[in-house]
Amino acid sequence: KTPYRYEYHLLHDPQTINAFALPGGQIFITAGLLKRLKSEGQLAGVLGHETAHVVARHSAEQIAKQQLTQGLTGAAVIAAYDPNNPSSRHSAQVAALIGNLVNMKFGRDDELEADRYGVRFMAEAGYDPRSMIGLMKILQAAAQGRNPPEFFSTHPNPENRIAKIQQAIQAEFPNGVPPNLKE
Repeated sequence: KTPYRYEYHLLHDPQTINAFALPGGQIFITAGLLKRLKSEGQLAGVLGHETAHVVARHSAEQIAKQQLTQGLTGAAVIAAYDPNNPSSRHSAQVAALIGNLVNMKFGRDDELEADRYGVRFMAEAGYDPRSMIGLMKILQAAAQGRNPPEFFSTHPNPENRIAKIQQAIQAEFPNGVPPNLKE
């Protein structure tokens, strides 16, 4: 029940393993990710997660947060930099790095929120939200050896997301997942 008209698109990119949402309801999944999915439930997990980004207005919020942290970081850089002291350049670089890390933390929080909403959306659409755990394992395998430490990433590590998804499922279904949901 949102003002958005959702449209879902398959991108003909067999190499890239990704999905993303644009403000206003445009949702995209790549052929590379789609071909790795093993069930309709996993596809529902991807689409539910990306739809949640739109519902929660993560893109708009992210832009506002980036503008704020860029402004604060810029002020800190100006305050820390002394043209007569070359070593002050390092303080300016540290301030910029901290601003980037703050924005990455916002991104990780948005991903976890989208996972929680995705669990709910999947169940409402008739799919077993435990399928999202299989999806995370696919993403984990695809990123093997390429994931930076979570601290330096906009996305939580898949293994951490699995634990949070399990918590969301338990919160949504304290008496257990209904048996009539599709995988």
